[in-house]
Amino acid sequence: MKIAALSDIHSNVFALEAVINDAQRRGARQLLNLGDILYGAIAPRATYDVLKKHPFITIRGNQDRQIYESGPADIAANPTLAFILQDLEQAPLDWMQGLPFDAWLFEGDASKEIYLCHGSPSNDLIYLLENVESGSARVRGDDEIISLLDGHRSPLILCGHTHTPRVVKLSTGQLIVNPGSVGLPAYMDDEPVPHSMETFSPHASYALLEWHEAGWQVELVRVPYDHELAARIAANRGRNDWAHYLRTGRGLHSTS
Repeated sequence: MKIAALSDIHSNVFALEAVINDAQRRGARQLLNLGDILYGAIAPRATYDVLKKHPFITIRGNQDRQIYESGPADIAANPTLAFILQDLEQAPLDWMQGLPFDAWLFEGDASKEIYLCHGSPSNDLIYLLENVESGSARVRGDDEIISLLDGHRSPLILCGHTHTPRVVKLSTGQLIVNPGSVGLPAYMDDEPVPHSMETFSPHASYALLEWHEAGWQVELVRVPYDHELAARIAANRGRNDWAHYLRTGRGLHSTS
């Protein structure tokens, strides 16, 4: 069975539809969603409606929590958050609050077990694979990643959060896969230090997984879609930064 792993949709329904169509065309029968789903200035409610039509196994991300944990002061200070809450109404909020922090698949077959988390197994805000102390991403050392796994032994571990497609094999034999972001190919953040995450193209990203006798085959897939439409909508909602990320896959400092 082929498995499609998605993460960081960020309300980009246009990218989501393109990824689902591509995954189904390639024979994916299981769909996984690693969180950060509806936060964004594009189409939160439409994204939720599309997701509910498909049999996803879904966990929550940090910005899913940001939506349903927000208070009046958070909303007043964040026009994007105010738009999201107005667009969603109550049913998607109830759905997000019911999502688990993490999940396992194939628990009956240890050789094929898959563990799903958004950031790291202990914290949805921690990057499992990347260190960003320099302001840009570098892959952590083997020992550091193993430490952040916090004792999790699943042969295949799926994570998101950094929007950066990666496949990393550890000395333990474990395979770590980040499928990248469906809906936002770059961003800039101030935590834990100011840094940029960039993929350098506007494509939607996901991972296609298939078990073979030799182990898991992983294909990191880049899907074209109407990113210009998504960028225009974001700009119309006051998010010119998102429009730049969507058009270029680059941080605001990367114009060349």
